[in-house]
Amino acid sequence: MTIRHLKYLFNPSSIAVVGASTRPGSIGALVCRNLLQGGFSGPIMPVNPKHESVGGVLAYPTIADLPKVPDLAVICTPPKTVPDMITRLSHRGTRAAIIITAGLQLHQDGSGNNLRDLTLQLARAGKMRLLGPNCLGLLVPNIGLNASFSHIQAKPGHIAFVSQSGAMCTAVLDWANSQGIGFSYFVSLGDAMDLDFGDVIDYLGADSRTRAILLYIESIHQRGEFMSAARAAARNKPILVIKSGRAPEGIRAAASHTGAMAGSDKVFDSAIRRAGMLRVYELDELFAAVETLARANPIRGNRLGIVTNGGGIGVIAVDSLMERGGVLAPLKPETIQALDAVLPSTWSRSNPVDIIGDASGERYGKAVALLAASNDVDALLVMHAPTATADSTEAALATIAAAKRFNTNILTCWMGGNGVAAAKQAFHQADIPTHDSPERAVMAFMHMVRYAKNQEILMETPPSVLEDFFPATATARLVIENNLVADKEIMSEAESKAVLSAYGIPTVETHIAKSPDDAFNISKEMKFPLALKILSEDIPHKSDIGGVVLFLDSPHGVRSAAESMLKTILEKMPHARIQGFSVQEMAIRPGAHELLVGMTTDPIFGPVIMFGQGGTAVEVIDDSAVALPPLNMNLARELISRTRISRLLKGYRDHKPVHMEALCTVLIKLSQLIVDIPEIAELDINPLFADEHGVIAVDARIRISTTHRTGNGGQRLAIRPYPKELEETWLLEGRQPVLLRPIRPEDEPQHHDFISKLSPEDLFFRFLSVRKALPHPEMARLTQIDYNREMAFIASLKNAVTGQRETLGVNRIFLDFDKDSCEFAIVVRSDIKGMGLGRKLMEKTIDYCRSRGIRIMEGHVDPSNHRMIEFVKEFGFSVRRINDHDLIIAHKEIE
Repeated sequence: MTIRHLKYLFNPSSIAVVGASTRPGSIGALVCRNLLQGGFSGPIMPVNPKHESVGGVLAYPTIADLPKVPDLAVICTPPKTVPDMITRLSHRGTRAAIIITAGLQLHQDGSGNNLRDLTLQLARAGKMRLLGPNCLGLLVPNIGLNASFSHIQAKPGHIAFVSQSGAMCTAVLDWANSQGIGFSYFVSLGDAMDLDFGDVIDYLGADSRTRAILLYIESIHQRGEFMSAARAAARNKPILVIKSGRAPEGIRAAASHTGAMAGSDKVFDSAIRRAGMLRVYELDELFAAVETLARANPIRGNRLGIVTNGGGIGVIAVDSLMERGGVLAPLKPETIQALDAVLPSTWSRSNPVDIIGDASGERYGKAVALLAASNDVDALLVMHAPTATADSTEAALATIAAAKRFNTNILTCWMGGNGVAAAKQAFHQADIPTHDSPERAVMAFMHMVRYAKNQEILMETPPSVLEDFFPATATARLVIENNLVADKEIMSEAESKAVLSAYGIPTVETHIAKSPDDAFNISKEMKFPLALKILSEDIPHKSDIGGVVLFLDSPHGVRSAAESMLKTILEKMPHARIQGFSVQEMAIRPGAHELLVGMTTDPIFGPVIMFGQGGTAVEVIDDSAVALPPLNMNLARELISRTRISRLLKGYRDHKPVHMEALCTVLIKLSQLIVDIPEIAELDINPLFADEHGVIAVDARIRISTTHRTGNGGQRLAIRPYPKELEETWLLEGRQPVLLRPIRPEDEPQHHDFISKLSPEDLFFRFLSVRKALPHPEMARLTQIDYNREMAFIASLKNAVTGQRETLGVNRIFLDFDKDSCEFAIVVRSDIKGMGLGRKLMEKTIDYCRSRGIRIMEGHVDPSNHRMIEFVKEFGFSVRRINDHDLIIAHKEIE
């Protein structure tokens, strides 16, 4: 993933149309017509050996005959000609091409090479970026660029739309034009042979003309790149997603359409949430959500207040709010008392605040102002139904005047058509979202709530409760390697539990018996009562066929149960291969909840963790949620909260709340197990007993495979985990052990303390501005990093008095989008300078850059920071003053 040469695609100075045509209705003719009529200011050069001109513009017989090197080429020629066109363009120095042509994968060259693969190989050799093939093209209305065969032009605007489906593109263009919606970029990815969502999101995330990004997704090709780009861009601007293929049949159709794998919709939902994006389900909902989020202030919670002049529309709004999981804000007594003073005695005296049908503009203004000023609501929905006794426009203007005085988010719904058109226009001019129905208005509010929650997940600072967690990874790996050597795909229950135990997940004592007599002998050494289970790779649901017997209270009972079990299974499944029996102690936990904790491998996003209600009816109950690893405590809690059983886990009647920290810890340890051992393809703990005393795994099953060691794009996990292998201990002044490691999200509190201990001069030199402290959003960006695209090594020392670790210094690098160069920034606590820590941090950072293949390190230094200038020179950096800037740039080529 890289944005190398994308400026030539999205902002070209000259364009060639290879395969331009004069034949009416042909792709070459349509593309030429759109380019020539779009208002593009640069030269447009048709290439066609059969025509002297196309569309009134001089044409050229070959690419070699072009009078200048085109920044961008649009290829509309037959599939068999495309590889040669790419070769000729790259020889001329063209750096970007749009391949409209479809069907490359269906053809081969004379040597049997697939034309799709050959085209990509030739483009990469020529350092050329490709959009397509099989795409509609590209529109950049702000520069008059319409390099597509769409019959509909796009209006200029500040929204970027990126789609895999060309048909969806034209439908969206038609709908958007009817609504007066414009675009900064309109991108049809097609088959995404080179440019994929990750590349385009990276470019648009840094584009100043784009305020929001809309995605229509059928499938993801590169999970790591997609998540990395989305998580970075979502910090800067809203990203909204429509994903086709929600139902199983739709998933199959999407996979067939894109020619790519299609994963679970539930997993996709989890990925969107984790990346801080917002998912919507309809086109008009997509653009309505963009309008709402673009105009909204950050929302604090999910409490909605409603002001209405009609009880009926108020009830509709409340019903919709409850159905969508919202919260109707309760009004405090003092708020009701204040409203009593300005409203008629017949008002509702509760939320919704029904101010009666004859409500004047003055009454609207006072009610809105009182509620917006209170702490009772997080947002306010103001609604109006036209009546003969009240002026709709007057009510709107009073609402606008009140809204301007407060930061509370206000949404409006003026019911009706022509009679309220002036009111709606006033809301548009005042930048206040307005909707046609109570349901649409409530949906917009819930978009705000969901988006804020997803952003919170993206920016959250988790507590660290597993600082001293040291799993026996070697032990777990040995168990798994033994199964791989034996060519076993399904591990036994005892082996699975041994792996879990190595990672500190509590399990019941379990032993393997080869025969009924073996079970008899093993049980003598165990504590009764016992459970007996059949061991067979062919029987995944043992209890369904009599493969589980509980509460056995003697060795003779164990043997008898084993003999009876064998007989039953031979009758029901005569071809099942029996490996023996699992003999285990019973976990006697009256009132404990039976939970499911597991892991599976999604074809798109790779390993995912599942949590939900367990037991034998798990498929029927269907109460589960999924999350992408790695997890921390907050993410584990959030995963649990998305299930219905989470409400029971909080306690009810005489049932005490479960030990939530123990439950979350199991999820975190399971996450670490998945990160550490890529051979685990599936894992089930069902049931996991949970109560107020803790948790214990009663049954477990692990499936292993060497094919899951890497995923699509070579990255197994969608989100790169914390790189623990980069930790090291270094002695400060030869005696104090300092831990050098990558920064983690939970370092934020210590980082605030670190910043507070920097001198004003050091703060200025680090941030090149006067700073006293950093707010949470900015500090979250410094501590919650994407290890794929940046790195920060911190040095910490344990305080002898408090026992807490203190941050002493940090060296940070930000990779450019091409990942071959980076910018560094280093700072050491003012009272630690001169002890060699800065040198050690720089050495570690340079070594890391070398291991990543980063060729260039650069840093910006204030000219008065003489100590830093001399410091970087010692490491071989050259220094020079930047023209027109009062800064010095330090530059180093890494060998």
